[in-house]
Amino acid sequence: MQDKVNYKNDENLISKNKKRLLFTILSFLLIYLIAYIIDPFASCWNGYFQRNIFEILGEWTFTIIYSFAISEFSIFMHGRLDRVITWKDSPMERLIIETVINLFVVLMINLLLVYIISRYYYELQNITVAGSLEEKRGVIQNISISVMVALLIMGINIGIHLINNWKNESIRAAKLGQVILETELQSLKLQIDPHFVFNNLSVLSEIILENQQLGYEYAENFSKIYRYLLVNSKKDVISLEEELNFLDSYIFLIKNRFGDGVHFEINVDPAKYSYQLPPLTLQLLVENALKHNQTNKKRPLRIKVYTNSQNQLVVENTLLPIEQVSESSGLGISNIIKRYDLLSHLQPQILNTGRTFKVNLPLIEQAS
Repeated sequence: MQDKVNYKNDENLISKNKKRLLFTILSFLLIYLIAYIIDPFASCWNGYFQRNIFEILGEWTFTIIYSFAISEFSIFMHGRLDRVITWKDSPMERLIIETVINLFVVLMINLLLVYIISRYYYELQNITVAGSLEEKRGVIQNISISVMVALLIMGINIGIHLINNWKNESIRAAKLGQVILETELQSLKLQIDPHFVFNNLSVLSEIILENQQLGYEYAENFSKIYRYLLVNSKKDVISLEEELNFLDSYIFLIKNRFGDGVHFEINVDPAKYSYQLPPLTLQLLVENALKHNQTNKKRPLRIKVYTNSQNQLVVENTLLPIEQVSESSGLGISNIIKRYDLLSHLQPQILNTGRTFKVNLPLIEQAS
């Protein structure tokens, strides 16, 4: 896993270095291209390559350094702003702020260069600067070129960022769609699972003979479970409150089927009801506990569902392992992990102490 992370970091570093090189070269070319387009008949273009080779190389070196400075700042500021103001949340505000900052820095760099050249370079060369109209025009032209180059680099940077985001979102949506389809298919499998149907219908028929009111309640909860499976299996997330309501119906069936062999403790903070998690998560984890453990009156299987201070929903059960494990019709913990991976940067934590099996599920805040 560590090797994979290191490889990913190396890939990102190479990508950033390529981006820096590309932007520096692009800025270099744009400076000369825009300068030529603005004034193709300027005296500097006459006999450009007939000058001393060291003079040309010196000019190019200075221009490359200047291009690197503009490009590097644009990339740096873009990354910094991503942490504070994202394009997704505030696109107009982000555009204005990034544009103003880039323009301000480019102007400051140019004014600094003008000051250095006029103050030190000309003094060393014993050149007297009269501040002619031609020279002032040249300064204004250079600043204008720098501003246009900075805006073009910023625009290209933003374009690349938005295209990459669009590609990543498309890939994420495709993966999420695949996982949701898997969830839906597994939900359908549970709906038509003959063991699930037969066991519950058998319990229902026995209860009706003994207590018609209890039989009616059992049938109501049985129908609620099927309705929940049909309506919510296609969703990305669902509120904790809805998932707990579903769990209540599921527990009702389990208690009437296993009796005192299973004991549930539900202690969820009502303030967390609006938080979200992938649908059918609790059903899976309860089913998983029933599948792998014994259920008897002397040593009942204890299943706890509660919230903790880390904004997590904890599903914990005692370990009373059985020798032969029947085939599961659940969603699979791997499915939950994959869904969390696509929905949130947080991941479930799975802890097996030898005495208890615990899964900490991060609760996802509802988008405002």
